[in-house]
Amino acid sequence: MSHRVTDELGYKEMDILSVSSSRRNSENLPYVHKVGVPPKQNLLKEIAGTMKETFFADDPLRHFKDQPRSRKFVLGLQAVFPILEWGKHYSLSKFKGDLISGLTIASLCIPQDIGYAKLSNMEPQYGLYSSFVPPLVYAFMGSSRDIAIGPVAVVSLLLGSLLQDEIDSSDNPVDYRRLAFTATFFAGITQVTLGFFRLGFLIDFLSHAAIVGFMAGAAITIALQQLKGLLGIKKFTKNTDIVSVMRSVWSSVHHGWNWQTILIGLSFLAFLLVAKYIGKKKKKLFWVPAIAPLISVILSTFFVYITHADKHGVQIVKHIRKGINPPSVNEIFFSGEYLSKGFRIGVVAGMIALTEAVAIGRTFASMKDYQLDGNKEMVALGTMNIVGSMTSCYVATGSFSRSAVNYMAGCHTAVSNIVMSCVVLLTLELITPLFKYTPNAILASIIISAVIGLIDIEAVTLIWKIDKFDFVACMGAFFGVVFSSVEIGLLIAVSISFAKILLQVTRPRTAILGKLPRTTVYRNILQYPDATKVPGILIVRVDSAIYFSNSNYVKERILRWLADEEEQLKENSQPIIQYLIVEMSPVTDIDTSGIHALEELFRSLEKRDVKLVLANPGPIVVDKLHASKFPEMIGEDRIFLTVADAVLTCAPKMKLEP
Repeated sequence: MSHRVTDELGYKEMDILSVSSSRRNSENLPYVHKVGVPPKQNLLKEIAGTMKETFFADDPLRHFKDQPRSRKFVLGLQAVFPILEWGKHYSLSKFKGDLISGLTIASLCIPQDIGYAKLSNMEPQYGLYSSFVPPLVYAFMGSSRDIAIGPVAVVSLLLGSLLQDEIDSSDNPVDYRRLAFTATFFAGITQVTLGFFRLGFLIDFLSHAAIVGFMAGAAITIALQQLKGLLGIKKFTKNTDIVSVMRSVWSSVHHGWNWQTILIGLSFLAFLLVAKYIGKKKKKLFWVPAIAPLISVILSTFFVYITHADKHGVQIVKHIRKGINPPSVNEIFFSGEYLSKGFRIGVVAGMIALTEAVAIGRTFASMKDYQLDGNKEMVALGTMNIVGSMTSCYVATGSFSRSAVNYMAGCHTAVSNIVMSCVVLLTLELITPLFKYTPNAILASIIISAVIGLIDIEAVTLIWKIDKFDFVACMGAFFGVVFSSVEIGLLIAVSISFAKILLQVTRPRTAILGKLPRTTVYRNILQYPDATKVPGILIVRVDSAIYFSNSNYVKERILRWLADEEEQLKENSQPIIQYLIVEMSPVTDIDTSGIHALEELFRSLEKRDVKLVLANPGPIVVDKLHASKFPEMIGEDRIFLTVADAVLTCAPKMKLEP
């Protein structure tokens, strides 16, 4: 009799081979199906299948099949430059939406870029440079329709913190800037490498909970750093931890605070927060919080200019270099002591920028119901940062606040990024001298209002309700950033994420199964209290693959279940356990250590006069068990398709519930 067996590696339909024989002790018992073994595969085909599922699960080359050479060339160009594909269907109506979106996010990005540049200890024009070239490159190579490219607060803070540890920006601004370009170059190389070799799954090792905590901690840290500009303090700590910052703030309360600066900063901060509240409550007024920063800059600059507040202690931007990005290829460290430092900083900044951008892109792609190729996104983001490092830009990525405004403004394609770049270009060529009298307090207010959105209280509450270990990861990352540094917070976030993976792999869940009334279904007795145990039989389910890392634990846990059950039966004078059935449907794979653990389990059970039975092993597991000749050890008639079949065969004289 033939059956069909399928597994995730794509085993084809096949005839079921007889593996075990289940003897029916009564002609009235239902027919017991036999477990099938997949046919032997060629070793090279098996390796190729595994590699394909690991690195090419989305089958990126499927569009090239059965196509002429000329068509393959066109498809190849479209794969690298998606604009060639969607550009064919571009229309005037789409351009109207993109134009409005581009102008809206430009009004938001210009003041933010100036503030973010100061956050990274760079001169203001470098923030604008990073919103000119990278968005143009991304518009041609990116696959997201909604993401808005430019500097972001978290990456700016991270970059500034890591760079400052190596070179003091005030003592040696030239080498500091060169190291920033070097880090940006290697951030791009890291992103392109991950995308080209389809290693995007690596960024998934940073859990959502850890990211929520890290972002919230970074938001608090960024906001605290802005107290220097908001309060008009001239001498301020270069440390980012909350203790150092607050000590620096309170130590200068009597002689360092400037009341005019505080008045300007708090007034416009209140204005920005009210504008953000209006935009949140009424979605149609999304443009209010988007244009509020630019209005704040214009009004505050005009106010400082006419009142000469800069002569009364109000710190201003002073000078922003006019003109487009100068080339910076010669400024990148390709040798010397700073090469390795730039590489290390670039890898860290590139990974964080990539995590943020891909998360944002996927969010808006799901909202508009289109597919986003994560690996293609990585190549696009990496290329734009490589080009950016050669044109005086520092690490750029997707901005959530700008992307949200872009989405709400009705963008259709990445042309909105091109429009934004054009506006930034005009700003660099014509308007930058007008920012001379812009007070630093207003930039601090803009940054504070922007990063508040990174603190997601609802997400933290939900994490607490769902998974306490995730909450520990979230809080660990948060407190690491706030009380130590961004690097320590990031290290804690990654460490806890890996710890959770290791814990889940090394300590898989197991469960005792019982029979649901009036069915032949066996489920966890803790989840279904009315499920009843079968007299004389212990049924255990292993909810994980069995590998070297957990095989010994699985064996010992099963034996502990058996010991506990036997002790309880002895106290109640009930029949002893004669069969131990291991439900293996959740066991997706097993290695040699896992098989060795099963062999040891079998020998331990033999000494207790308990017979080992396996139920519903998958095709991969069955194949490996037969390769090791394990069925011959326990008896081929002790491997069953279902738990019900195993019970019917092992306890033929027991009266089962109807």
